Amino acid sequence: MNTSTPIDVPDAFAASYGANGAAARAWLAGLPRLGGDFLRRWELRPDGPVAHGMASLVLPVRRADGTPAVLKLQQPREETAGVVAGLLAWRGDGIVRLLDHDEESGTQLLERLDAARPASSVPDDRAALLILAELMARLSSVPAPVGVRTLAGIAAAMLEQAPAAVRALRDPAERRLVLTCAAAVAELIGEPGDRLLHWDLHGGNVLAGEREPWLAIDPEPLAGDPGFELLPALDDRWDAVTATGDVTGAVLRRFDLLTEVVGLDRQRATGWTLGRVLQNALWDIEDGRTALEPSQVAIATALLTRSGPHRL
Repeated sequence: MNTSTPIDVPDAFAASYGANGAAARAWLAGLPRLGGDFLRRWELRPDGPVAHGMASLVLPVRRADGTPAVLKLQQPREETAGVVAGLLAWRGDGIVRLLDHDEESGTQLLERLDAARPASSVPDDRAALLILAELMARLSSVPAPVGVRTLAGIAAAMLEQAPAAVRALRDPAERRLVLTCAAAVAELIGEPGDRLLHWDLHGGNVLAGEREPWLAIDPEPLAGDPGFELLPALDDRWDAVTATGDVTGAVLRRFDLLTEVVGLDRQRATGWTLGRVLQNALWDIEDGRTALEPSQVAIATALLTRSGPHRL
């Protein structure tokens, strides 16, 4: 087999990722050859069809000794700058193992997991949430290495942006909610934390493995308080929350389970979860939206029902 042959890039990925601008399109243009170069450099042979997410291409491969792995190709950007440092710090404890990497291109060779078995496929909602909580506890027990982005910097930027950004929201109640979230962050910004956070830990980013039943994938490492880690799990499988007929109660039960397993102070975790709602709101406003995601409103409102300092 000629491993220098360029890899195939799915049309759907090229179309969706190419919409991100000229730099993304330039990276896509070189992607087939880049993939072929790493197949040759790391002595890999393709072992299945190319898959992709929102911002990366993943090719199942086998190493020269026959070991299964995946070749992950992604454009270097701010969100992925600390991935290698994070994976090296975690050492595969609760997360996919890094086998090799190229710092300049952002290319990674990773342990192969079972992409057909994400934690989101676990039928029981509480069992699925417990998987996330236990992984979250393990991952956030590790001190963040030097060089990853910090919650301190992100929080300061959010507080600077929030007053002007909220004007784009149509609903005055949503504007008040966002400012309430900003007030919660302002109280906590002096103690942003130093744990290594995954930052996107939900059921779709946890896959079944062989050396462990479940392992996290696709981190966007951040140094901060683990309370800032909870929202993707609270927001996950939202249909199961609404199906209870008691959204507030279901959110609070999820929050209590997560904070208990991870070992968090619930008042601080509430504040940082409101900070995560603030972050998502600012991203949505930046994208031109004039209303908040209903699930985000529901989560923030539920937490505020029993949080004294920042009641609506």
